[in-house]
Amino acid sequence: MILAILQVRMTSPRLPGKAMAPLRGEPMIWRQVERIRLARCISKLVVATSAETSDDPLASFLVSRGQTVFRGASENLSDRFMRCVEAAGPVTHVVRIKGDSPFVDPAVIDATVRLALATGAAYVSNRVERSFPKGLEVEVVTAQALASAATETDPQVAATRSPLAQIRERADRYPQAHCLAPRDFSKLDWRVKTPADFAFARAVYDALHSADPGFSMEDVLDITQGRQDLARWAA
Repeated sequence: MILAILQVRMTSPRLPGKAMAPLRGEPMIWRQVERIRLARCISKLVVATSAETSDDPLASFLVSRGQTVFRGASENLSDRFMRCVEAAGPVTHVVRIKGDSPFVDPAVIDATVRLALATGAAYVSNRVERSFPKGLEVEVVTAQALASAATETDPQVAATRSPLAQIRERADRYPQAHCLAPRDFSKLDWRVKTPADFAFARAVYDALHSADPGFSMEDVLDITQGRQDLARWAA
């Protein structure tokens, strides 16, 4: 089974509650869930968040929509991630996606997973060798690598860092492969971290979502090149 974990929280230094801010009438987190579900290589999607009361509205909303949610201790990143994987059942690969990425592209998810399956690499991503816009990051790791990293990492280090970061930094220990875009778009940043970022996301959704809810990276590039108001935000 290939498990996708979407990591999200309500707390955000510059845009608190952005996960529940509406894009075309639905919370941003739900738009991400919709897009990830369009990826053909994903067997199961779990949204991981903390057990803090601040994340109660987020978890309640997702559960009411039938989306599986995992909640864990907020102070230990690795522990929460590993418990989420274990709770999902036997898996071969885990796909990690972050919650500030409303443009996550199903085709990019599939391409990254297929590269992982074809190469047999322990860790495959489009973020070590960057060519995609920020906000389209996809990381795929084998369950075996996650288990090994969990036993090899100092508990104090593991508590403060993602297990994938520990694997990502050990290319000598965990073989890697890299998913690359046809051109270098790495200077673009489509993550939602500020009110201006969200205004950009809302404008793009208003322009593209009704015609195609699974609009692609190329669709976003096309529309930003044709509209100066969007290009100003997208740069």
